[in-house]
Amino acid sequence: MDIELIDLAARHPAAQAGTRPALSGLGLRIASGEQVAVIGPSGAGKTTLLQLLACALRPSAGELRFDGASPWQMPVADLQRLRGQLFLAPQVPPLPPRQRVVTAVLAGRLPAMGLLASLRSLLYPSDIPAAHEALDRFDLADKLFARVDRLSGGERQRVGLARALLAPARLWLIDEPLSALDPSRSRLAIETLVGSARERRATLVATLHQVDVALAHFPRIIGLRDGEVAFDLPSSAVTPQRLAALYAQFEHELQGPAPVVAEPDRGGPQPVAMHCR
Repeated sequence: MDIELIDLAARHPAAQAGTRPALSGLGLRIASGEQVAVIGPSGAGKTTLLQLLACALRPSAGELRFDGASPWQMPVADLQRLRGQLFLAPQVPPLPPRQRVVTAVLAGRLPAMGLLASLRSLLYPSDIPAAHEALDRFDLADKLFARVDRLSGGERQRVGLARALLAPARLWLIDEPLSALDPSRSRLAIETLVGSARERRATLVATLHQVDVALAHFPRIIGLRDGEVAFDLPSSAVTPQRLAALYAQFEHELQGPAPVVAEPDRGGPQPVAMHCR
């Protein structure tokens, strides 16, 4: 799915009149099948960008195009079909606490299912082997029939990511997928996401606080700061000097002490290296 942003601006729905837009003057092109990491300090507009690309937030100015068509000029039925091709994984996945993991993962297929099939799937999971395989890619196959409220924060995050492997989407929008994961599971998760997107020729846009992970696994890096594009470069061209400028006055996010992540995958709280929080 080809994406084009033309002088795009957006503000939060609850923002007061006269406040600075969350994003302004964005001009980007993302080709079908690309894997792109978006980095930048807190408040740079990374999550807002994903919400725009998911058609969950309407631009306040400029234009957004998918394969040359503007979603906000489409008939409602066409917009709904387009949204079925977009997969957004928020940092905290909205999983019903009493739901079984198998049902939560298979929910990734709901955009391609009719109403009756969707209701039936909630009661009788239709493709348990597919859910097992998706969970296994994230080292979570043993939780197939566990209840969501019995999972740790990191396990819930990986269940949300496993949905992408079953979603009928051409564009994956992943918001901070590693925030609750330990280093080894972070590496497994990002390798699975990038590798699966390439296999399916899906376009992948992920926001990341881990600069080293972004540089190691994504061929293209977009740096956001104060709602604007600071740079848009191949990962090989992102120098320490560019990163220092991107995080100027936010050095604690780039080099600060490792925070304690709540509900880690193993045992009690433990420090996890977060290179840019």
